[in-house]
Amino acid sequence: MGLRFDVLDVPLEAGIAALRQLGPGAPVAVRADRMQLLVAAGGAEEVPGLLEWLEWGELPLDLVPIGAGGAMEAPAPPEAPPSSRRGPGTAAGAALWLRPPVPGCEVETSLPTLSALGGGGDAPDLVRVVNTVATHCHRIRLRRACAQPLAFS
Repeated sequence: MGLRFDVLDVPLEAGIAALRQLGPGAPVAVRADRMQLLVAAGGAEEVPGLLEWLEWGELPLDLVPIGAGGAMEAPAPPEAPPSSRRGPGTAAGAALWLRPPVPGCEVETSLPTLSALGGGGDAPDLVRVVNTVATHCHRIRLRRACAQPLAFS
């Protein structure tokens, strides 16, 4: 991580809801109950400041930025033969591309970035991605908290 792209690792449910709202854009991988949204290199180090600026900083969100020195399980390349791709019949929880990189395009030019010019292509800017994902992470946390039975002393 950190050379060509960084990752926002979020609960799958929050990621799916965010993608519906964000529309087409950067590559996205799924592994078990987690979604990894690829963002421009250096984006992970911006996330804590963005969350603070967007007034999410004090809330416990299940949003994990992974940058330089981090790692994610890479799904099989989208152009790989079907027999080498992970899918039904492989280990449960194996990483899969939900939205693979576009063949022939440099990944770096299609990723959400903090730049006012954006990452190019269809990718929304990093502020919009972080705010949208944080909103859905918080909604899931609230829904789960409301589903818990009340504990009275």
